[in-house]
Amino acid sequence: MAKARTVFTCQNCGTQSPKWLGRCSECKSWNSFVEETYENKVITPENLQVRNIASSEDAVSIADVDIAEEARLQTGLSEFDRVCGGGLVSGSVLLIGGDPGVGKSTMVLQVLNRLAENEVDVLYVTGEESIRQVRLRAERLQTLNKKLIVAAQNDTAKIKALVKQVKPAVLVVDSIQTMYTPDLSSAPGSVSQVRESAMRIASLSKRLNMTSLLIGHVTKDGSLAGPRVLEHMVDCVITFEGEQGYPFRVLRATKNRFGSTNEVGVFEMTRDGLIEVDNPSQLFLAERPTDEPGSVVTVSIEGTRPLLVEVQALVSPSGFGTPRRTCIGVDPNRVALLAAVLEKKAGLDLVGCDIFVNVAGGVRLSEPAVDLGIACALASSLVDRPIPKETLVFGEIGLAGELRSVGQPELRLKEAEKMGFTSAIMPGISGNKIPKPDKIKMEGIKTISQAIDLLF
Repeated sequence: MAKARTVFTCQNCGTQSPKWLGRCSECKSWNSFVEETYENKVITPENLQVRNIASSEDAVSIADVDIAEEARLQTGLSEFDRVCGGGLVSGSVLLIGGDPGVGKSTMVLQVLNRLAENEVDVLYVTGEESIRQVRLRAERLQTLNKKLIVAAQNDTAKIKALVKQVKPAVLVVDSIQTMYTPDLSSAPGSVSQVRESAMRIASLSKRLNMTSLLIGHVTKDGSLAGPRVLEHMVDCVITFEGEQGYPFRVLRATKNRFGSTNEVGVFEMTRDGLIEVDNPSQLFLAERPTDEPGSVVTVSIEGTRPLLVEVQALVSPSGFGTPRRTCIGVDPNRVALLAAVLEKKAGLDLVGCDIFVNVAGGVRLSEPAVDLGIACALASSLVDRPIPKETLVFGEIGLAGELRSVGQPELRLKEAEKMGFTSAIMPGISGNKIPKPDKIKMEGIKTISQAIDLLF
């Protein structure tokens, strides 16, 4: 007979312990251990068949493996297809996470509606809302379609029966934290339930060659809720980002077995749902002030797409003993490093000044190529002299004050030409590797001090 055993599981990271602990030894979170009961079942071929999701009958030479590319399922939302790598792959499992209210359910409902319009069988399973609530949202988004099947269910066994009945090509589970397996005694949302529910849905998707989209909650620190093993079970992890007060939403892939993890999709949240943004650079620069100190335009490469964004900086004398360093959209440590380089190598006095840096539009920049843009914005605000509005600035800055080369400079300059820029300050090494553009004057520099002297 099966013998039950009790373990304590951290609800933040999934660490298990035979006894209760006040603080998790792995993720250092307090009061996160919950008692859970497991049954040690006898392993049978039937039990193994549930977990055998990627088996192969025989071992073959890698040179003999068939590499015929399978046609992807186009959803009709080009920004979503871009992040997925060109469309949905049959049998894949996607995990979509984001802050509450960012628009996850809205996006997947619009995706399912586009698929249903193309005569694709889809199934939307909600564990958080009633069918009536989903219908009201669908009316607001104008996504009513008879081929879009909706069910309110959180039992994985009954979801399996629904899938066999409807036979959808695409399944959406909203959300995975509300699902539960009757075989486990723990409550829905616990680590064991989330892990087992995701495993069973992934197994079902692989065996039926069905694409599954799992919506996941996020924790206070912004990471996906549940154990880290949940991200290893799925084929693609997509995060939906958006700052409060901004209508822009950025779709980003942090893991993708069928495409690049650098691609991003840009949407605008409206009353009627999400609208795709084909030219994000124009949208982010639409409200840019002209002839204002501390404002500069830089360019960042997100996958295959260059994004022109405005970086704003405000430098003012500090009234306290310790100056403030506030950054939105960029790494605060990176800004502190650039401020130190400006003091040491360019002779700018920033020690007793408060520094505020903001990326307009709610965009988050992580590429080192925006270093020169941030540094020039700080210098412009300090000396109170504006940077010409037709000038583009980009480049990576080293601790010695040198300008390092960046990737794909030609692609950045082409995007700047489309937006009407006439000059670009960039690393000289990058400028020597590409042909000279027709409409933009390149200013190749070697150090940060040369950039400051050229601009001011």
